[in-house]
Amino acid sequence: MTTSRPRWLPHPAWLLVVPAVLLLGGALGVPLWQSFWRSVHTVIPVGQPGTPDWTLEHYRELFTDGVTLKVLARTGKAAAIVTIVTLLLGYPYAYLMTRVGPMARSVLVVMVLMPFWTSALARNFGWLILLYDGGLVQSFIGLFGFDDVVLYGTASGVTLAMSQVLLPFMVLPLFSALGGIDRRLLLAARSLGSPPIVAFWKVYWPLSRGGVAAGMILVFTLACGFYVTPALIGSPRESLIAQLLGQRTTQLLDFAGAGALGTLVLVVTLVLVAWANRVGGSMATIGASFTGQTRSAR
Repeated sequence: MTTSRPRWLPHPAWLLVVPAVLLLGGALGVPLWQSFWRSVHTVIPVGQPGTPDWTLEHYRELFTDGVTLKVLARTGKAAAIVTIVTLLLGYPYAYLMTRVGPMARSVLVVMVLMPFWTSALARNFGWLILLYDGGLVQSFIGLFGFDDVVLYGTASGVTLAMSQVLLPFMVLPLFSALGGIDRRLLLAARSLGSPPIVAFWKVYWPLSRGGVAAGMILVFTLACGFYVTPALIGSPRESLIAQLLGQRTTQLLDFAGAGALGTLVLVVTLVLVAWANRVGGSMATIGASFTGQTRSAR
């Protein structure tokens, strides 16, 4: 005689998730909570009695210091440019990966994964050499008559380097999405008299929007928190939000202000990711239903 398990008891398979949840909670949850706790309390000097009081002064300073909002807008602009650049470069590359044979596809996949086998610091130092004054990139641009173009220490150079570093994070989700699209849908559209561009825009592009949204979310989120590339290639005058956080913690020792800034960035990023995930999820659902209807109609 077997006894049924009460409904309020979790399934035994969920116990396998407990170690990962505890690890993430200890490695991420505790530091985030401590940063938030400092950001909403007054700072008591060492050696003085008293208990910290609740306050939103650190958050008010973020909107009134005249620096944080500019850096936040600059970071969002740089992340958006990097996302668009990686999408324009990664979409044709991922499409090519779905069109070639197994041998050529293996080579293309290795080329995408190769940056992950190289140290991020080494890659950024490589871009530092390329973008430095008199470097290869500046010499190449000078061949077209643009001798006064300076990339090292500018936002343009940082954007260029970040686009290359984050390109694999756009290609891989796109390849996964494009690889699942039935190309017979395009042939059906062509057989009905649709031009190639119209068939791509009306059939292929809607089915790939889920992968596009996933890649854009991933690249944008990573670009917002990038530190090594802007620190090495950029300049303090055009710093991004990660550099400002590092300056507040390591130089100014303003842990309360850094906690408020980090919380603000986290909230803004989560809101944008939730919105993009909702839009991308609806796009993927529409594409999946469209594919299922076409397959059932055959």
